[in-house]
Amino acid sequence: MTPVMAAGAVAKQAEHRKQDGNVLFQNNQFIAAIHAYTEAITLCPNVPIYWTNRALCHLKRNDWTSVEEDCRTAVQLDQSSVKAHYMLGLALLQKEQYADGVRELAKALDLGRGANPKSYMVEEIWQELAKAKYLEWDHESSRHTLELKKLKEACESALKDKHELDCSQMEGFIRNRSTSLLKQLDALGRVFRIAAEDDTPTEVPDYLCCKITLDILRDPVITPSGVTYERALILDHLQKVGKFDPVTRQPLKESQLVPNLAIKEDLHAFLDKHSWAYRMG
Repeated sequence: MTPVMAAGAVAKQAEHRKQDGNVLFQNNQFIAAIHAYTEAITLCPNVPIYWTNRALCHLKRNDWTSVEEDCRTAVQLDQSSVKAHYMLGLALLQKEQYADGVRELAKALDLGRGANPKSYMVEEIWQELAKAKYLEWDHESSRHTLELKKLKEACESALKDKHELDCSQMEGFIRNRSTSLLKQLDALGRVFRIAAEDDTPTEVPDYLCCKITLDILRDPVITPSGVTYERALILDHLQKVGKFDPVTRQPLKESQLVPNLAIKEDLHAFLDKHSWAYRMG
């Protein structure tokens, strides 16, 4: 048997073991599936899908360390693997490595949108990314709020100490000094309320929301009529409801949809500053 034929036989055997793993996975026999995928990997270690398939088995067993290890290998073999970046992001979030997890999920989302914007996986990745960004914001917001509270208390204490010192030295002006202290404390409170504004959820501007669902946009596209929609939703409308703009009722084809880069830039800027809004997506 020639080297080429031998390599082909090994690849075929590895593929058979992968198929065995798939059947075992579908039957919820995750440990047995792991063994099958491991055999496929041993035979052909440079096939990314063998690693991501095994990672999915580890995920089902909540073995996040193994998920991370297998997905890192898969990413090294194929930088465009949506599943590898996605599961790696989930594994990092389990370790509370929010920034790294968010980065991997965002990469998976970009790759998924490029491959198939209507894929169920794109929606699933978005939901996990939104959850992760919100958790990241919540973690940082709690820390920031605590820091502001401590700083405010320290400033108030310093003002009161100064007030007492001044009163002891200026006995005839106690009423004026008390009024001054109240004004200073009030001004201090306003400063800290302004500082806390970015951590306070408000309303998402209307122009950043989809005209169909009124949810915050994710992947905005604009029609010839000038109306902006969420890409997946307008594509679904065109496929299931009809070839027309749901707001203007004008005829509309998929080829006429154009990414709304201006809205997308504003959207990213808004979410970067107000990550609480991810909870509304």
